[in-house]
Amino acid sequence: MNTKKHLIALDLDGTLLADNKTILPQTKRTLERAKELGHIVMIATGRPYRSSAMYYAEMELTTPIVNFNGALVHHPLEKNWGVYHEPLHKQTVDDIVEAMSNFRINNILAEVKDDVYLHFEDRKLMDVLSLGNPRLETGDLRQRLHHNPTSLLIHADEEHVPDIRSHLSDVHAEVIEHRRWGAPWHVIEVVKKGLNKAVGLERVANYYGIAQENIIAFGDEDNDLEMIKFAGHGIAMGNGIQELKDTAREVTLSNEDNGIAYYLEKTLNL
Repeated sequence: MNTKKHLIALDLDGTLLADNKTILPQTKRTLERAKELGHIVMIATGRPYRSSAMYYAEMELTTPIVNFNGALVHHPLEKNWGVYHEPLHKQTVDDIVEAMSNFRINNILAEVKDDVYLHFEDRKLMDVLSLGNPRLETGDLRQRLHHNPTSLLIHADEEHVPDIRSHLSDVHAEVIEHRRWGAPWHVIEVVKKGLNKAVGLERVANYYGIAQENIIAFGDEDNDLEMIKFAGHGIAMGNGIQELKDTAREVTLSNEDNGIAYYLEKTLNL
């Protein structure tokens, strides 16, 4: 396996990043070694670009990136590569906002690439979202939002999340996909139907001419499921959810134990 060029796709939170949101030195060295040997390293995250750009720069990547769980695929350094942006329809957002009045929620946010719209004023949440200095607006999304958004985030207390997700599946399944963020934020992320990290990963693999069997993907949450299934070597982190571990080809060590480095070093003989 180690004689072929591989595409290595990395989720960020709970995967590439330790719990303190840094890249551990061993993991960073191993990925640098992989790049030196001709392997292609990329990020595939649910985050917007503004809050993943610092890690892209830290690892000195020169590859396309998958943001918003596949709703935005682009190349930060090569504008001619193309921008593949598939947003939700505004009417879908209006329908969901209307429906949420019947549920216990804390807030609803719409993201148009790196612009953020909050349904309710929310200082704590705005502080979290301010990473990357997005343009922030507050007000009823049905009036404030004038563009089709890349994603919609519904923030609720943990006990209310299952009911909200059941509604989204029952009423809006034909037009949306929805995922749940890991703790401590009990957030449901909504994107356009048919989008996931695997869609973006396949686009990048085709660009580089990398066969599916030579794709290595690492993840830890339910938004990584399709990517882990798609990759020839779909690897779940030791700290990952059980459903992902059951799906993955292999389970490596946790994000706190250099799980990416551990797998790549033994698999690619780094």
